[in-house]
Amino acid sequence: MIRRIGRLLVDHIDGALLTSILLLAGVGLVVLYSASGGDGYDKIYAQLRNLSLALMALWVVANIPPQHLMRLALPLYAVGLILLVAVALVGDLRLGARRWLNVGVTSIQPSELMKLAIPLTLAWYFHRHEAGLKIRDFFIAAILLVVPLALIVKQPDLGTALLISASGFFVLFLAGLSWKVLLGLGLMAGASLPIAWRFMHDYQKQRVLTLLDPTSDPLGAGYHIIQSTIAIGSGGTVGKGWMKGTQGHLDFLPERTTDFIFAVFGEEFGLVGNIILLVLYLIIIGRGLYIAANASSLFGRLIAGAVTLTFFTYAFVNMGMVSGILPVVGVPLPLVSYGGTSLVTMMIGFGILMSVATHRKLIAT
Repeated sequence: MIRRIGRLLVDHIDGALLTSILLLAGVGLVVLYSASGGDGYDKIYAQLRNLSLALMALWVVANIPPQHLMRLALPLYAVGLILLVAVALVGDLRLGARRWLNVGVTSIQPSELMKLAIPLTLAWYFHRHEAGLKIRDFFIAAILLVVPLALIVKQPDLGTALLISASGFFVLFLAGLSWKVLLGLGLMAGASLPIAWRFMHDYQKQRVLTLLDPTSDPLGAGYHIIQSTIAIGSGGTVGKGWMKGTQGHLDFLPERTTDFIFAVFGEEFGLVGNIILLVLYLIIIGRGLYIAANASSLFGRLIAGAVTLTFFTYAFVNMGMVSGILPVVGVPLPLVSYGGTSLVTMMIGFGILMSVATHRKLIAT
């Protein structure tokens, strides 16, 4: 009986992936305690609760066979789209953005649901048409991506829109979208930048200008980037030591437990610590790509590849914006930044990876 329970708990868990995830989450807890200052214990307890809930979600999803995940794809997409429309019509307005929907007992952010629904739906669509994919199928898939993306951009929520567009693009690319088409789309995107600039919000324009020259507004829009680059640079080779970072502990560094936690880590652990952190991320990404390459179906390959590359995008964008090479868009450092919603969403993605890795047989639906 005990053996059966043990097998039930671990049969669909990828040990190498879970170990890497827990190591990275452990690093996150260590740096979060330091970044929290006087609220260290409170933040740690809250993050442990978030992590426990996220791991439970990972286990549940890992035990769902991929064919059942496919059946959930379209309903999730439809529900997410309806909720996004509801946000546009009656959503709560907070700090100039309409991103949340009040459902009585709590408020929800439907765009988080689309981070999973869109890659699942696109992978489902391509799996159904695997026998004879045509350019028309990629066009339909692009429409499935663009419709919710337009609603999210309108909120506005640039960070979430970036991540969702990346996850959708990865599915299109892995499904076999021609390099010629990709090159054409890239040229069209470049040519449309002057037009897009006219439709950008003032704060979005300011972020781009600040990226080009943070010192143009050192106490305003450029403050975040200037302080984060000072923190990372002052860490040197081995860092100032845990709990000894001055930029973070003297309150120079904003959002130091969430979006800019990488700056705290860089200041306290230096270049050596950053390399170790990057290695942990690369291990997770490498394991995810291995699972994608060995998936037993097109659906498995597409969704596993999209989840893994989206995780890479999270890490790359966060480190890039904190280091001053990308605009500040409000993307957390995966498994390290404080927060519950993004952590649960990410762990569900890892649960999908484990489902693909451990359920080898995928029946047609």
